Amino acid sequence: MILYHGSNTADIQVLQPHLADHDRPYIYMSTMEVVAAFYLCNRVERPYYWFPYGFDKETGVPVYHELYPDALKEVSDGVSGYIYIVEADEDSVLPFKNIPVARLATQPMPVKEIVRVDNAYDLFMEYVRQGKMKIGRYEDKTEKQLANWHNMILSYITEKEMIKTPDCSYAVYIKKKFPQVWRQYEQNTR
Repeated sequence: MILYHGSNTADIQVLQPHLADHDRPYIYMSTMEVVAAFYLCNRVERPYYWFPYGFDKETGVPVYHELYPDALKEVSDGVSGYIYIVEADEDSVLPFKNIPVARLATQPMPVKEIVRVDNAYDLFMEYVRQGKMKIGRYEDKTEKQLANWHNMILSYITEKEMIKTPDCSYAVYIKKKFPQVWRQYEQNTR
C-alpha cells in the first residue's frame, strides 16, 4: 500500500517514529495525499496539533473546516514542506482509531519518493479544483456547527489540563482565535 507523510523537514530518506501526544513513538501516515498535506500546516507547536478536518459523508473527500474567516489561507499560505511517499505492507502498519485514512508505524520506513511543496495553500487550491478536497468555509457554518467545534476544542483543552500550561502554543492559539472557548474553560475550572 502507498502511504503519505507530510513534513516541513527536508531530505528525509527514512521516516523514523517520533513521540507525539500518544503513548509511544509512531510514524504518522495517511492513505490520502491530501490528508498528509494538512500536516504541513500545523498552527501550533508539537506535541500539539491543529488540523480541523473531516470527511464528506457522501464522497469521503477530505474537508478542511475553517473555524474563523480565511483560516485555511492563514495557516497555509507561504508554508512549504514535503510529502514523503512510502510503500508498506498492510501488516506493518496500524490503523489509527479516530482517522480512518491514518496509519501508524512503529518501525523505520524507507522513503520511496519525495514531493516538494512550495506553497501549501496553492496545493490545497489545486486539490479543490481537482475535487480531491473541499473547504468548509466559516461563512457557511451554522451556529450549531460552530458550537460543536467549540465543544470539541473545549473538551481537548480540558483533557490536556491546559489551565496548568496557559503559555503553551495550543493554549495561546485558542485564547487568540477562540477567546470565548478559553473563557468557558476558565469558568469550568473554577
